[in-house]
Amino acid sequence: MPVTIRMNPSVLIVVLLAGGLNAAPDGAALFQTQCAACHGSRGEGVAGKVDEPLQGKRSLAGLAKYIDRFMPEDHPEKCQGDDANRVAEWIFGAFYSPAARANAQAPRLQLSHLTNEQYRQTVADLFGLFTGRPGEFTGGGLEARYFNAEKMEQRKEHLVDRIDSQIVLDPAVLAGVPKLKPGSFSVTWTGSLFAPETGDYGFRGITENGVKLFLNPLPWREGREEVPVIDGWVSRGDQPRIEEARLFLTGGRPYPVRVQFLAYGQKSASLRFEWKPPGGVWELVPATYLSKSWAPAVAVPTTGFPPDDASQGYERGIAVSNEWFDAVVRASVELADFASQNLDSLAGTKPGAPDRDEKIRTCCVRFAERAFRRPLAEPQRSALLKDFDPENPETTVRELVMRVLCSPRFLYPLPPGAPTDGFATAASLALSLWDSVPDEPLWQAAAKDRLTTAEQIGEQARRMLANPRARHKLNGFFRHWLALGGAERMAKDPKTFPSFDEHLIADLAVSLGLFLDEVVWNGNADYRDLLLADFLHVSPRMAAFYGLPPVAGEGFTKVSLPTAQRAGVLTHPYLMASLAYYKSSSPIHRGVFVTRNVLGRTLKPPPMAIEFMDDRFDPSLTMREKVTQLTSKPACMSCHELINPLGFSLENFDAAGRWRDRDAGKPVDPTGSYPTTQGESLALRGPRDLATQAIASPEASRSFLIQLFQHTVKQAPQAYGPDTVDQLHASFTTDQYHIRNLLARIAATAAAPQPNPATP
Repeated sequence: MPVTIRMNPSVLIVVLLAGGLNAAPDGAALFQTQCAACHGSRGEGVAGKVDEPLQGKRSLAGLAKYIDRFMPEDHPEKCQGDDANRVAEWIFGAFYSPAARANAQAPRLQLSHLTNEQYRQTVADLFGLFTGRPGEFTGGGLEARYFNAEKMEQRKEHLVDRIDSQIVLDPAVLAGVPKLKPGSFSVTWTGSLFAPETGDYGFRGITENGVKLFLNPLPWREGREEVPVIDGWVSRGDQPRIEEARLFLTGGRPYPVRVQFLAYGQKSASLRFEWKPPGGVWELVPATYLSKSWAPAVAVPTTGFPPDDASQGYERGIAVSNEWFDAVVRASVELADFASQNLDSLAGTKPGAPDRDEKIRTCCVRFAERAFRRPLAEPQRSALLKDFDPENPETTVRELVMRVLCSPRFLYPLPPGAPTDGFATAASLALSLWDSVPDEPLWQAAAKDRLTTAEQIGEQARRMLANPRARHKLNGFFRHWLALGGAERMAKDPKTFPSFDEHLIADLAVSLGLFLDEVVWNGNADYRDLLLADFLHVSPRMAAFYGLPPVAGEGFTKVSLPTAQRAGVLTHPYLMASLAYYKSSSPIHRGVFVTRNVLGRTLKPPPMAIEFMDDRFDPSLTMREKVTQLTSKPACMSCHELINPLGFSLENFDAAGRWRDRDAGKPVDPTGSYPTTQGESLALRGPRDLATQAIASPEASRSFLIQLFQHTVKQAPQAYGPDTVDQLHASFTTDQYHIRNLLARIAATAAAPQPNPATP
């Protein structure tokens, strides 16, 4: 009896094209039956299953090998051998590979407002147009003037002028001042103080005498007194007390500072003037951050902003909320009040001057033009000043500053449809390299049509690198790239590490900063040196804790260490300690960091968070044995086959970043087999092998480039053309991996006119 087969015609066609009823299903069909439930029909992800798109950097062979071993996650035996190869081939060509993603949909420039850091840097430079720009900051200390006091508020005899590297008075310091009256004298320190990071700073004077701090005193109207940040002028007994204040400062800038001290008719005299920078500890302000040179006051709004969007791994100004808009308005009110209260100082005039109105109007136009990053046409100037009230210019200026700082033309520097002329190029360069607005040379280059060629744009970018604001921008990238946190994340068990305290943590932070300066700014700026350098900058406290040869002096000394134990920034004790637990090392934290930040490979989120509980393991096990046991399930090993060998290669470093040869009484085993993106297995025998692999990996240097681009420009590099990363990487390689030159090329690339418009 004949058998009738009923089949959907479209399915029948697929079967016939595949070679008949007995033919093996193709990769697309296998993906839909085996993978789509978690990854989506086109690898877009499924909420609650796998949220991230199915994209990566493995080669076709590497992807097939991975699927063969680990996918589907719960039943890897269902897709192996030829099936794994067919699925991998289809995935790779459909949406997984970079080429497939580029063909599917090229990223577009996104409409973006100023980030929090960009806002603060921009308003500081806007008002700096009128308060003045600082000269080159050279540390070393403040100018000090010592006087004998005749009366409490009077200075009688000028004794000495000198540079004091720190603000401290003790018997040894006072013995060096001739003819000083021990109980009745005064000292004034003046100059500038450099804030390395944006955030809250603590300042305090410890003294039994009188002390005042004037920091960042803004211009004031005639007859108005300058208000000290710390006012402890009247002493209260002979016991030292603490006079303290906190101040929010925008990083990467010098601030005018003056400290005054008075001892009058007292038995003793002493002073320690200290600060606590963001994430730091109380300490004498280092001479590196003090200068005798003058610096103008900086406009610093105290309004707090909600965090920027960081969902793509870098801060972007794409999130708009009521909280953000309220912060914009409050900050504009703050700055408008400052402008109106200090109008004559900012406009360079005085009450009653015959040209006062003209100068104030000129000041208003200049402020708006620089805020909008292009000249105003005559109709725009007239509209800006149409409500100017010569009888009450303070109110006019207050309202005008608020309008300008709340305008989309200020908040959205490069909107879609904006002219792609020299002023747009200048605005892009300033945002990329300084998080700010163009300076006078850049503005004049745009005005004179000298930003039209790649050579002209590149010349300006290289000039701008010499400005401290570019260093601040690049230092911010390294804090992001190295996932650096504050001192609270570095805390260690005091019983296990009794000398690992907040002061050692502060030394480690300074040491890491000195290392980055040495490589990036003082040396060849070679990316490879970041990972291969064998030196550290060591303080006496660090030398004692880490068992290094003693170093002379109180500062930091550059020392070379055994090459086998050093892999540049990867093995810096600050990083090793931050990527560790309270009592023990953490191969998982270290492996995840290296996988994502250094090698540029993707990791999917774990199906469930598993807390590492050290007390649940046999205490005789090494950390390597514990992690191996914890991650042995196939569902874990789909990611931990990458994470574990990378983390194990750094197991010679304990929780505080000290080198060790034994763990739990057993020899440390730093070896492992790392699966490359090409499907090969690479043997790792310790930190040096790890660094060498990163240096040899084009994916690692490309990842560094992409992360630097994203941090600098706040956009995806592919939005500037499908070949952008390839071209930048080729020049990076040819240029001996020069980091500063790469930064200039990135800024110049983003500043060139783009055919791909931004998308709202």
